[in-house]
Amino acid sequence: MKRNNIKLLSKALISVLALSSCSDSFLGDKKNYDNVNVGIYDYYTGANARVSDVYSWSLPDPNSDANWKYNCTGNADDQSKSTEEYSGFGAFVDPQAEMTVMGGTKVVDYFHNQANNIQASVWGRIRNINDVIQGISDGSLSQEDKNKLLGQVYFFRAWCYYNLVKWYGGVPIVKDVLEPVESSAVPRSSAKACIEFICEDLDKSAEMLTAATTSNGWTSEDWGRVTSGTALALKGRVLLLWASPMFNRSNDVERWNTVYEEIKKSIPIINSCGYKLYQTTSNINGSDFAGIFSTVNNPEAVFVTLFNTVQSGDGMKNNSWERGIRPKNATGSGKEASAMLVDMFPMADGKKPALASTYTKLEGSSYTYDENYPFMNRDPRFYRTFAFPGVRWAYSGDPTAANADNPSYGGGQNYELWNYVWYTNADDQTDSESGKSYGADNLLLNKKGLYVRKRSDDRDVNANPLYTWAASDNNGGFAYSAAPYIEIRYAEVLLNYAEAACGAGHMDEAVAQLQAIRARAGYTSVDNYGLQLNLSSDQAACMSAVLYERQIELAYEGKRFDDLRRWMLFDGGTGKADGAPSTWTLTGWGGNTCTYLGFNPMNGQRRENMEFRVQDSYGLGNTTMASDPLVNASVVRPAAVDYRKELTTQLEQLREFYATKLVRKLKKGDARDLNHINLTMMFFPKYYFLGFAQGAQSSNKDLGQTIGWEDYNQAGTNGTFDPLAE
Repeated sequence: MKRNNIKLLSKALISVLALSSCSDSFLGDKKNYDNVNVGIYDYYTGANARVSDVYSWSLPDPNSDANWKYNCTGNADDQSKSTEEYSGFGAFVDPQAEMTVMGGTKVVDYFHNQANNIQASVWGRIRNINDVIQGISDGSLSQEDKNKLLGQVYFFRAWCYYNLVKWYGGVPIVKDVLEPVESSAVPRSSAKACIEFICEDLDKSAEMLTAATTSNGWTSEDWGRVTSGTALALKGRVLLLWASPMFNRSNDVERWNTVYEEIKKSIPIINSCGYKLYQTTSNINGSDFAGIFSTVNNPEAVFVTLFNTVQSGDGMKNNSWERGIRPKNATGSGKEASAMLVDMFPMADGKKPALASTYTKLEGSSYTYDENYPFMNRDPRFYRTFAFPGVRWAYSGDPTAANADNPSYGGGQNYELWNYVWYTNADDQTDSESGKSYGADNLLLNKKGLYVRKRSDDRDVNANPLYTWAASDNNGGFAYSAAPYIEIRYAEVLLNYAEAACGAGHMDEAVAQLQAIRARAGYTSVDNYGLQLNLSSDQAACMSAVLYERQIELAYEGKRFDDLRRWMLFDGGTGKADGAPSTWTLTGWGGNTCTYLGFNPMNGQRRENMEFRVQDSYGLGNTTMASDPLVNASVVRPAAVDYRKELTTQLEQLREFYATKLVRKLKKGDARDLNHINLTMMFFPKYYFLGFAQGAQSSNKDLGQTIGWEDYNQAGTNGTFDPLAE
């Protein structure tokens, strides 16, 4: 007899998680296992198929912008566009469109989505997980097999709840399979109770998976499954959230002590699962940092989503990130990095540019930063994070099949990015709002000023490319990438450890983690890995260094917005939502986290873009590739910078080319008003904890609204649920 509690899933189709470069046997048969007979749980293959279904519902997906189902993975979505990484007001920082529950600009909904479609419902996913937990627990498998399977499912329930609690504070805790009827409505629990519930699930997960995963992880055919180490790494992230200013307004040191002790004791277990920093014996100009993102069976991939290049059918699981960042003349579309982040990246000595207006408690670099040559003397990770005119960026695939005017560059294997621009009108040359510039090498209107290069499958780093392009392929001629997406990297584990240690007053341990991360980047002990010497004695400077390192190391990985929120760096925590009680007042960190850290608040700032246009002496062009003023003046480009070789001479040659041929131009990033007056970011204090959209409240009349937001069930009066109340 069919189980009534999953009858609404009868039309579900598993999104298969195929592996690249290793077996995909753990997926089981490519069938629909959502509508099942209870007997399926008496067989390991059947129960395992249901677990695979949980993976398909729950894994992060870099192909999607952040939404009700997926966390931010680094795309230019509403969350990342509310950070230094991209320009263009995301929903959270648009000064002209304050989000409301019942007004014109609706609050984003990460809590509910659709009430009448369990597959498109946040709580439908949790219901599915609870069903699998119940089914496996009640089945007749051995306890060893049950543990192996349940450990994975408990992790994903915790993962789902973490992605709710970080937005809403307290949410309903549902441990059982509930029928979709009104009597099944569950009220909100406190944030503290939710944090404890998440940690309980993660402790169960870690314990249940111990036998299967703590002897160097799963076997190769099961690589990609979550492990005891995955569970404990997420637990560290959850407890760090709980200790952070957004939840810990008084800077209760016991919360910092707890997360410090928990992460410290978890490190040996995480290591026993085979996780460590990805490092090789031939790290050249940051090649190890680049190789993290194109290596399967990667020891840094603590929590990972796997992909392949299958082009059709149930087995298709493609990663579109590479297509998204590659320039148009390499058959991609390109993501544009903001000038703000480019200008604040560290210099080659590991210090911030001296003129940077934020992180003022950190020492400025001894290198002079000239914004006209942003590539000179930078942190090794700079070159693997951004791409600029005059850099080599090899891949596999001949772009001339897509457009005969695209330069082939040896079938992509010698690709050089030359994205400088020219204008057709002199007035446009100096107009920061003009988009009438044309990019070299057939980029024309499809150019970006500086490209995001992070997470690229660089052919010079990975000789067995996970990304190729061929004209005969499906999907418009693109072969999508099989590169894995890593949601939790081992580097983040160390950064979480560093932050917890600093918060608990163990700054020497925090510094040791920063040193390990910087050693992988290419720094050495000769200059203390580019770190200033007072970090072990100055807690504020140490925490500032940790957050700066997080911003650089994890750029374009979907982590920055969460860091800005939990540290309240939009306003330093000085604002307060309407109706908030006195307990919401930030009393720790001197009452202002931005002042404490020496951080320039995000509110009141704007992100601009940049491009490099030909100098005035070379005149104007027109709208065709053949009108490139430098080409028509018989200018010889220098060899593109090749990261496989020593950089100093190459970069100096490129600087000389820029000095005589190109000029940096400010390009409008964030919006201006109708009078062309600059608008600046505005993150309203109520955004630190979101309110529920109308759909969620109308579906659950007992769902209390968050303080600071209109309560749809109470005629629009202010919400009364306090996410900080214990």
